[in-house]
Amino acid sequence: MTATDTKYDILGIGNAITDILAKVDPAFLEKQNLTPGSMTLVDADRAHALEAALTPEQVMGGGSVANSCVVAAQFGARVAYLGKVARDTAGQKFVQDLRDNGVEFPSQPLNTQTFENLPTARCIVMITPDGQRTMATYLGACSCFTPEDVLPDIITASRIVYLEGYLFDPPHAQEAFRHAAAIAHANGRQVALSLSDPFCVGRHRDAFLDLVKGHVDILFANEDEICALYETESFDEAARKTAHDTTFAALTRSALGSVVVHDGAFTQVSPVPTQVVDTTGAGDAYAAGFMAGLTSGRSLPECGRLASVAASEIISHYGARPLSNLWEEMGF
Repeated sequence: MTATDTKYDILGIGNAITDILAKVDPAFLEKQNLTPGSMTLVDADRAHALEAALTPEQVMGGGSVANSCVVAAQFGARVAYLGKVARDTAGQKFVQDLRDNGVEFPSQPLNTQTFENLPTARCIVMITPDGQRTMATYLGACSCFTPEDVLPDIITASRIVYLEGYLFDPPHAQEAFRHAAAIAHANGRQVALSLSDPFCVGRHRDAFLDLVKGHVDILFANEDEICALYETESFDEAARKTAHDTTFAALTRSALGSVVVHDGAFTQVSPVPTQVVDTTGAGDAYAAGFMAGLTSGRSLPECGRLASVAASEIISHYGARPLSNLWEEMGF
């Protein structure tokens, strides 16, 4: 996959969120009625209550596709990002963090004359001793992303437009996704989608299936997400259905590595062993490494290797942004 007429290799579209990371024990999740490993949408009062009950380990820029954009930029990809933030300190920090990491951010902040004065979104990431993360997300300004926030000139200037499944929850997002995909395909660009979360898939299964079958060129999902999409407990069955519905997919399986589906053929990719500290952002990093490899003309096994190295680095520490140089991790 090569191109010379684009400004960006990857354009991410997703929820612009600040992450608040904290260690918890399983009893805390049970007490708070949170399903381990899931993402739950909460209102402002619930978010404040959870924050008050925790001791944060880190506060940093987050958002699934924003994390992918940062990792892809570290791999040398030319990256931009569209998302909605408020005109507040958290929004300013989110935007500056992206730009400091080499990601362009052409989106305008929330217009408070059109929407109520919502703050920039935040995600409370609760990490249990086994490294699993459970998330409670207050969408805030993210819920105001509309088709008007899809910038046609940025879409046409991007080789891959990468859509975040989590963004499907706000009311206007599905329309915005289809609008972005239509612009991309009309200009010969590719559209990628992350399913993001099995519970998110469950909330919007029919809409996701429609996207996968008719609007998406590259699908990213983990084992739970792809099984949720096809309502099966068998990964092999879900993978076969994926191969039928789309020409290109990368399906991750944690310690079992990943499977790349391309034109009906299956390529196994081995994981990169590491000590698991926090699984937050593993799938984001995997997608970033894969797309960075794809847009630089690498083979599918090489793309899978880049993806696995990126995911391995991310889960070896707290937070969803790299702490080490990923090219050095590759041995380059």
